[in-house]
Amino acid sequence: MKLLIKNGRVIDPATGFDQVGDLAIAAGRIVSLNGALADFVPNKTLDATGCIVAPGLIDLSARLREPGHEHEGMLESELAAAVAGGVTSLVCPPDTDPVLDEPGLVEMLKFRAEKMHQSRVFPLGALTRALKGEALTEMVQLTESGCVAFSQAEVPLANTQVLMRAMQYAATFGYSIWLRPQELHLGKGVAASGALATRLGLSGVPVAAETIALHTIFELMRATGARIHLCRISSAAGVALVAGAKAEGLNVTCDVSINSLHLTDVDIGYFDSRMRLDPPLRQQRDRDALRQGLADGTIDALVSDHSPVDEDAKTLPFAEAEPGATGLELLLGLACKWGNDSQAGMTRALAVLTSEPARVLGQTLGTLQASAGRLVKGGVADVCIFDPDSEWTVEPAALRSQGKHTPFSGHALPGRVRYTLVGGQVAFERA
Repeated sequence: MKLLIKNGRVIDPATGFDQVGDLAIAAGRIVSLNGALADFVPNKTLDATGCIVAPGLIDLSARLREPGHEHEGMLESELAAAVAGGVTSLVCPPDTDPVLDEPGLVEMLKFRAEKMHQSRVFPLGALTRALKGEALTEMVQLTESGCVAFSQAEVPLANTQVLMRAMQYAATFGYSIWLRPQELHLGKGVAASGALATRLGLSGVPVAAETIALHTIFELMRATGARIHLCRISSAAGVALVAGAKAEGLNVTCDVSINSLHLTDVDIGYFDSRMRLDPPLRQQRDRDALRQGLADGTIDALVSDHSPVDEDAKTLPFAEAEPGATGLELLLGLACKWGNDSQAGMTRALAVLTSEPARVLGQTLGTLQASAGRLVKGGVADVCIFDPDSEWTVEPAALRSQGKHTPFSGHALPGRVRYTLVGGQVAFERA
């Protein structure tokens, strides 16, 4: 199939390419960036006048809730939400039921996702069996079955010796470990420690829960040479420690969620369970440091932290509600809003959703590696076409995700996705 995207503002953050023109696609690959070829006859033409033509978004944290939690989300609904949000590739954590600690489970998940011909799914394998923090999984077998890295998801690994052995093993084979820095015993609260949590009588999670874990991780990195990706940094102190680790030359990357980038603990208001999130929303100084860290490159990527939660689990007293929120369809709009508010600009806002996440994934993308998160001649045609000036209001009932709970309900966001292309095929088209 030949496809021509006409008159769009084509932006490739990886190369700095930014100009109005046409994008020609054939056999799932980009054949021209600077205008259609003289003999190019498209089967279909998409008018992108007034729109930005960008690489397909890559989300490094999106729970699909399958297998095991189909009452909260299914592959069909969540992948439909992904392409509606311009997300063409996503990484899913291993905390399904059963846990992704066996090759057969990973292969089944990938097979089902590929049959739907929507967003590409890259699973994280469990770092330890059943995420219990005791015995390491068979990383080689899990990698061969399709896992791109290894993680404990939201389960802190309390045994430092097990973590060190995991890092040694991963470093030997060139695997990457993804960790959310959280000390087990300090991280059991439901809101960030501070005046608001105290006033509401909510158990607190101090910043030290993050910084103690970071110090441990960095010490073990120095000893093992492991490659670590830190998931959802949430504090100003955490950003400072990551900056120091990068300056030292440690092989570390990190991301931040759309929730922590835009919200603070004050947004909890009067026990609003939509704000029950992991990591918990922190103070404004933390949010400001996260926004600056994303702008200056200390933080590499922005993630949706998509975690759909059903009605029964969310409409409970704050401390009892299940943490999580839907986010795939909000990722682009919240990135554009951050780019506008912080003066980081559109190119950086797109970079933290495209080329930077692709760099984090690196070689694990396989045949996509050379062009993932980029628009390059000969590259795979994963494309997001959106109108940056089209403002829309977040209406939970209109979201395609099975999870309707979001802390951004009623918010007006810029950037409306018009088309999403995966491998040169139109996976989403807004009527």
